[in-house]
Amino acid sequence: MPGIGTFISAGRSLSQAVERVRLAESLGYDSTFVTHIAGRDSLTVLATYAAHTERIRLGTGVLPIYSRTPAATAQTAATIDEASDGRMVLGVGVSHRVTVEAWYGQTIDKPVAEMREYVEAMRAMFHGEDPPAGGRWPTKFRFMGYEVRPDLPIYIAALSPNMIRLAGEIGDGVLLWLCDPPYVRDVVVPELRRGRERAGKDLEGFDIVPAVPSAVTEDRSATLDRVRADLVTYLSLPFYRSMLERSGFSDEIARFDEGMAAGDVDRAKSAMSEPMLDSLGGFGTADDVRNAVSRYLDAGATSPGVSPVPTADFDATLEAGAELI
Repeated sequence: MPGIGTFISAGRSLSQAVERVRLAESLGYDSTFVTHIAGRDSLTVLATYAAHTERIRLGTGVLPIYSRTPAATAQTAATIDEASDGRMVLGVGVSHRVTVEAWYGQTIDKPVAEMREYVEAMRAMFHGEDPPAGGRWPTKFRFMGYEVRPDLPIYIAALSPNMIRLAGEIGDGVLLWLCDPPYVRDVVVPELRRGRERAGKDLEGFDIVPAVPSAVTEDRSATLDRVRADLVTYLSLPFYRSMLERSGFSDEIARFDEGMAAGDVDRAKSAMSEPMLDSLGGFGTADDVRNAVSRYLDAGATSPGVSPVPTADFDATLEAGAELI
């Protein structure tokens, strides 16, 4: 099975990110995942990482399926996989309506069905087969004169029970964000098991990858304030709100809504309690980081990903997580 991973996106400096990935590799991290937001293209970033590393697995965490067709994604992923000697992990997700509509000019209509169609089309391409007839993603693409690794892993980002079951059924792994350990234990693992049973499989070999917001920092209060600021957007998105409510944070969501309705963002941010933030990650000492990662492992995660937050001592945070490897 894979081991402890990390999330390292380019941020303000691609060259600095490359050095951080090289550090993660030297510390023994199994994988690094790259977010896909309003910045650098995640697949291109992974190609850059591939050119400067030798062992660490390289994944998108995650690529929105509405940003490009299954054929375009399959071609790029296969090329990076070849260039990295088989280290590519293709993580895909549906993103959110506001992003899909405003950035890509697309719509999310039936997210679970559309994700199934997208993944099944790429599976067929990787196996040198004709993609099944599609509704949202019609394609007859086949690789020509180029043998692709047929088992190139596809991970699916999931929050809701329906998408989690789909990930278990047709994916090689699941990518999780803002899913705390109790949610992993009580919702994610059981729903994945149901999905695997649909496919006649068990959970053996299936990768469960939650991002673990982390920070070794001398100013815990300032770090928590920054985490709260970064979470304002997520608490405004329906998919995350529903998941956090199922995680037992309904009171925090209600107080957040009151603050936003009053036009008081600071009040809304203060609704995110320390217990809520501490449930999601580890902020403070190296032991806080290690304990957070351990909680995810105990809940059933197979490859928790240390995700240093802004204000963290990045290197020290990676070094803290590496002590569990």
